[in-house]
Amino acid sequence: MSKIRIFALGGQNEIGKNMYVVEVNSNIYVFDAGLKYADDKLLGIDYIIPNYDYLIENKDKIKGIFITHGHDEQVGAISNILVDIPNIKIYGGKFTLEIIKQDLEESNIKNANLIEIKANKKIDFGSESIFPIQMSHSIPDSFLYVLNTSDGSIVFTSNYMFDPSMVGPYSTDIGKLAYIGKQNVLCLMNESLYAEKKGFTSPNHRASLMIRDIISENEGRIFFNIFENQIYRIQELFNEISKTDRNVVIMGKALENIILKGIDLKYINFSKEKIKSISHVKDEGIIVIISNEREKPYSSLKRILRNSDKFVTLNDKDTIVILSPIYYGSEITATRVFDKIAKVGSKLIILSKKLLSQHSSSEDIMLMINLMNPKYYFPVIGEYRHQVENAMLAKELNMSEDNIILNLNGEVATFIDGNYVDTDEKVPVEDILIDGKTADIGDLVLKDRDMLSDSGIVIVNANIDKKTRTIINKPNVLTKGFIYVKDNIDMIKEAENIVGTTILENVKENYIDYNKLKLDIRDRLGKYFYKETECKPMIIIIVQEL
Repeated sequence: MSKIRIFALGGQNEIGKNMYVVEVNSNIYVFDAGLKYADDKLLGIDYIIPNYDYLIENKDKIKGIFITHGHDEQVGAISNILVDIPNIKIYGGKFTLEIIKQDLEESNIKNANLIEIKANKKIDFGSESIFPIQMSHSIPDSFLYVLNTSDGSIVFTSNYMFDPSMVGPYSTDIGKLAYIGKQNVLCLMNESLYAEKKGFTSPNHRASLMIRDIISENEGRIFFNIFENQIYRIQELFNEISKTDRNVVIMGKALENIILKGIDLKYINFSKEKIKSISHVKDEGIIVIISNEREKPYSSLKRILRNSDKFVTLNDKDTIVILSPIYYGSEITATRVFDKIAKVGSKLIILSKKLLSQHSSSEDIMLMINLMNPKYYFPVIGEYRHQVENAMLAKELNMSEDNIILNLNGEVATFIDGNYVDTDEKVPVEDILIDGKTADIGDLVLKDRDMLSDSGIVIVNANIDKKTRTIINKPNVLTKGFIYVKDNIDMIKEAENIVGTTILENVKENYIDYNKLKLDIRDRLGKYFYKETECKPMIIIIVQEL
């Protein structure tokens, strides 16, 4: 009897953090290992990855992590996973592995087990096999994966779209897709992000004509803000620059490395002679490409706007073009940056509002369903509303509602001998919050940061004579981010009196319960401050015996 379990450790009911697990009997196949970036509410958090304890506990069963393409949402958790499972095999296309290598180098991780694979080359794992098929997306070497089992194949699409004009490393092998669809697809795991958008994504993703108009209509410097891994969009930009006598300056080491590596590997077609050093950034008519770091959105532009960049100062003759999409959670940051650009007087063009990213819209999704003709359908990647829209598209194609699986992270879809069985099984899932090099910050730290940002901090310092049990001098109350001390001297004095009184009440003949003392001070000060200000600052108490 064969048993297949499918579940997500991340990627369901959210955008990013993609990590899907398919367990065939005792073998585990992992598809993607991504991150998502923190929104404005997660103070100081750089990014979020799935909890991968399940992989650690079952590391001997894992055949590998199969990466669909080199975007952070698919590869961003790999460096963290390799710390705990250093020998795990990472499979991906050539360009995908180049992206991963750069990330691992920045994390000082060496000797990773990276295995380059090619489209249409089967990888055998005994009774199962993996078959990668090239798909069209915004980055080269994007793969759809077919996991062949004795009960049929499991197809994981990740991000894709259909566009016959995308050729070479961006093309879709639609013939192979049709062939797989005739070979008994047990379950299709199909992306949902653009399910509510009508029609095909193509040609609404094409930027070439818009870029051409911008370059021809603006004589001064033009700054294009773009995600570093949007290689297809970068190629569109380079195609139009190549038709002019303008040169390019690339700002950001990571962006420069990816572009130069792409040119060397012939994934990007552009003359290196047109790429100039940062010393040319003030040249008339220069085109400057700025990387939009999703870890810290618009950080490069923000640095320039606050006059902290030693090379670039904006003026009213410059044009700023936003080519990167304004992703979920960064809207407030983006709005503030755009407002500052307006104050400088530079011309702002938000091109990303007019363009779709290379994800599958409703017609792309339905075409994939038709090609695969799956027995069961599992919408993946996107918020729950996207998954529901995806499920409705499958219903339009006469798929039975009983064969459509709408699961959240951790909810297991189980197949016994090729038939879905509702087991109500769940795998524990949660977010791991990453702040710099510190893993899993945790909810308590976030609550502290939220409290600090909301009401500030009060620090109480008191010294007690070890022999006499009397207060040395008087307690000292300091505040940061709570009240303006000069306007609230009486409140500070009263707070110091409360601390002094509380200490005296807690002093016994030969003993002071310092834990109880601190709790009493915190309780009384907290109530006093709330009565006076209706704010609840964080209160830190330091009591020492001298």
